[in-house]
Amino acid sequence: MASNNHIKELQTKVLEVLPKECELTKIEMEGPQIVLYLKNMQAFTSDENLITRIASHIRKKILLRSDSSVLMPPEKAEERIRQIVPDDAGIKEVKFDPVFNEVVIEAHKPGVVIGKNGLVLKNVILETAWSPRVLRSPTSPSEVITAIRNALIKNSSTRKKFLNTLGKKMLQEEKSTDWVKITALGAAREVGRSCFLLQTNNSNVMLDCGLNVDTSEPTRAYPYLNAMGLALEKIDAVIITHAHLDHSGFLPYLYAYGYEGPTYCTPPTRDLMVLLQQDCINVMTSEGNTPPYTEKDVKNMLNHVIVRKYGEVTDITPKIRFTFHNAGHILGSAMAHLHIGEGMHNLVYTGDHKFGRTNLFDQADVRFPRVDTVITECTYGAPQDMRPRIDESERQLMSVIHETIQRGGKVLIPVLAVGRAQEIMLILEKYLRNENIPVYIDGMCREASAIHTVYPEYMHRNVQRRILQNDSPFDKPLFKSAIGMDRKAIVDSEQPCVILATSGMLTGGPSVEFLKLMSANEKNSMIFVGYQGVMTLGRKIQNGNLEVPILNDKNKLDSLKINLQVRTVEGFSGHSDRMQLLNFLRAIKPRPSSVFMVHGEESKCENMTRTVGRMLHVDARAPMNLDSIRLK
Repeated sequence: MASNNHIKELQTKVLEVLPKECELTKIEMEGPQIVLYLKNMQAFTSDENLITRIASHIRKKILLRSDSSVLMPPEKAEERIRQIVPDDAGIKEVKFDPVFNEVVIEAHKPGVVIGKNGLVLKNVILETAWSPRVLRSPTSPSEVITAIRNALIKNSSTRKKFLNTLGKKMLQEEKSTDWVKITALGAAREVGRSCFLLQTNNSNVMLDCGLNVDTSEPTRAYPYLNAMGLALEKIDAVIITHAHLDHSGFLPYLYAYGYEGPTYCTPPTRDLMVLLQQDCINVMTSEGNTPPYTEKDVKNMLNHVIVRKYGEVTDITPKIRFTFHNAGHILGSAMAHLHIGEGMHNLVYTGDHKFGRTNLFDQADVRFPRVDTVITECTYGAPQDMRPRIDESERQLMSVIHETIQRGGKVLIPVLAVGRAQEIMLILEKYLRNENIPVYIDGMCREASAIHTVYPEYMHRNVQRRILQNDSPFDKPLFKSAIGMDRKAIVDSEQPCVILATSGMLTGGPSVEFLKLMSANEKNSMIFVGYQGVMTLGRKIQNGNLEVPILNDKNKLDSLKINLQVRTVEGFSGHSDRMQLLNFLRAIKPRPSSVFMVHGEESKCENMTRTVGRMLHVDARAPMNLDSIRLK
């Protein structure tokens, strides 16, 4: 641990720039950032460039908070805040966090709370001394958002202790970086259980920690953590690129069995992965399987999550810093750019990405400060994996829906709750808004959509604009919640309808229940709009099996006949297709010298490796699980 001398050295450096009248009372390390506690915030804010000069001088991110002795009492402070903030901000809640000397203001219009050039927030600070943190309210109720926000305040003392301990560790001196290597613990020549261990002679950083949703067999479902050669407590940090379970689903296990370090992700990823992890526990339990972790472990994980926005440079060890870049895959999905050993090596780990147009997100970023190695997915890396344009896919989807409705049938669309559900909802809202065809939403789709409305800045500007104008496409009367309804009554009704239900690969959940009710009627249709895992029920049906094994109400295997029409509409995937993958690698600036193809079936990884090596003249490889590769 760093001694008090390190803090004293920082204080000396800060005081070289900070005017005495600011009255600095304390300096604390909170993870990768430094917090200055002041008695006179007015003196600090009078110089707009002061915080930038201090941050440049000590080369750390700076946060400002008032000293506890000058804080206005909470009741009086809330009254004053509601007077300062304009009424049209739509304040929903004001909560005080005395552990961090912060006031959390949740509102429907955060921009109004902030004010032009931050003027309203500045007035809140100067008049109450509390440091404001502004959060957006979801446009429809979200149990997950409420639970997370309450938990973060309730567990402030635990989080503060964790951040202070981590911060002191970050001040430790490290010897120079001698070598860098990467080890594949999952997702090499397969889709699922993404997990890579980045190591130097000083550090151990894990990139993603997912599970394989195709199977419950432990040898295939979970990453090869026992092959790391080190205890979990030796991991310095975990970086999660996005919330899908094959990238975040095994993370709580680390905290259940000894890991106490930080997890870095974007704010939407934090909220969505809690939603999906809790659902994973519920689904496994309902199917008679034992989950690898409990809800208590998910809550413990949450206390250790540090969120970072796109473009925010963060030190995760004394010799490694990283930056998130938009991946275009799902809400908050990110590519991680890692700057290792004072520039010794620069790695881009893409996670899953989309280098093409969608209705929800901007396409993946391709510009980085420096790039030596890229580790990229190739889910759709085969020569035949060429997807149509999004407008063509939309027309095809609507054609199948209208054909089914005209013959008196109903449409089932299995969807991933995060990403695919919202993409399809946007399309249905566009084409069915004036038709009397309800769209039933079942599973986690509605909760996930509510979380989307909290983070409009992470979506395409058209969707962003609609949410900011109180016209969220996810809250239209067209969409009916099927949760709590009689599914059989929906299927037996004479009214035509479309049903969006999880899971997207028919691995469980309401989509399977609807399939059981709809499969016998040849007038009905089921439309696949996303990737189907190799061993999943979805893949079996997609491949043309007319009779499939399925669990009945007594948890026994039954045979289900597939009489309904089965269609696949390509083009809605959040993954890049083959051409988009190649275009993405061509567009990366600066060009890398090495590219590793992962997160794809074996033949696709091998084919993409040959193609990329030949076309781009780089060292292209398709590592196997447990391969360790020295990068420098």
